[in-house]
Amino acid sequence: MGNVTIQSDAAIPDSALAQAITAFVRDTETELLFNHSSRVYQFGALAGVRRGLSFDRELLYAGAMFHDLGLMPDHSSAEERFEVDGANAARDFLKTHSVPEADVYTVWTAIALHTTPGIPVHMHPVVALVTAGVEMDVLGLTYGQYSDAEREAVVSAFPRSPDFKEDIIQAFYDGIRHKPDTTFGNVKADVIADKEPGFRKRNFCSVIRNSRWPGGAHAAGCGCGHRD
Repeated sequence: MGNVTIQSDAAIPDSALAQAITAFVRDTETELLFNHSSRVYQFGALAGVRRGLSFDRELLYAGAMFHDLGLMPDHSSAEERFEVDGANAARDFLKTHSVPEADVYTVWTAIALHTTPGIPVHMHPVVALVTAGVEMDVLGLTYGQYSDAEREAVVSAFPRSPDFKEDIIQAFYDGIRHKPDTTFGNVKADVIADKEPGFRKRNFCSVIRNSRWPGGAHAAGCGCGHRD
């Protein structure tokens, strides 16, 4: 990590499983996503230390490194959300390395929920910290909670591209553009809308009104201000 280092209790674990994860993800993802995922681990681990949480660094590393794998063509299904694709890939990988089922499920959950704001923070530390790392590296929501030295150490080890903000949005779009319906009710719908100005998000209230249940479509307003 050059002249700056991350404290040992937040460092990438030096284990056979972690090394296997690193090798697999490095060979599977783009450099942009590999470095992003590595920073997600580091920021998540630092958040865990700061919050005084007890967490398994190997499981957190697995969740962080696989969280965007579903954006890659070889791991992208036709109909599942990309979060589920990544979670499934992590599950399959961890099972081949004899990780206990309960731990596999924790990692699966962490990946599946990492784009669902406000819920992971109340869950298992690994689930909470994968999202914490994502929210820091992509959104900068907790930027001021990290010291200059911590941010420098993480970015020195795993650089952000010169135009990372636009690059990561493009990477999201490239990974989900073929299945826009899977973004319904999720922040990734904003990515499709940003890249495709004519895209119209599905509306939750409209889904309710247009269901096959009796009562008539477009009944009294639900307060959201939308109609189909």
